[in-house]
Amino acid sequence: MDEFVEPLGMRVLIRKDESRHTTRGGIVLPDKAEIPTITGRVVEVSLQVERDADFPIEKYDKVLFHPKNSIPVDFEQNNLLYVVPIEDVVAVFRKADSARARRRGKADRDDEAS
Repeated sequence: MDEFVEPLGMRVLIRKDESRHTTRGGIVLPDKAEIPTITGRVVEVSLQVERDADFPIEKYDKVLFHPKNSIPVDFEQNNLLYVVPIEDVVAVFRKADSARARRRGKADRDDEAS
């Protein structure tokens, strides 16, 4: 039987991107340097977040999140999974055309449900 992690409440499960030790400008960061916001991919979305039109976050979205309240999940050997409260997800990376389509799609679904 396969196991998986399902976030509950207003939370998402994020696989953190690998830490970069060199900035795009070529500056080498010390090992202890911690950037307060980090990026990752959404692995799972709780049912509450999925149903809430105020949070247009879906599985596989690339997001920017603040790790302070994130809970590391000891599920994989490299330990890059985090359960993150939705209020700590500060941005979703989108392409111009897909962002408009997703907003319209979610709004249309909400209108149909009404």
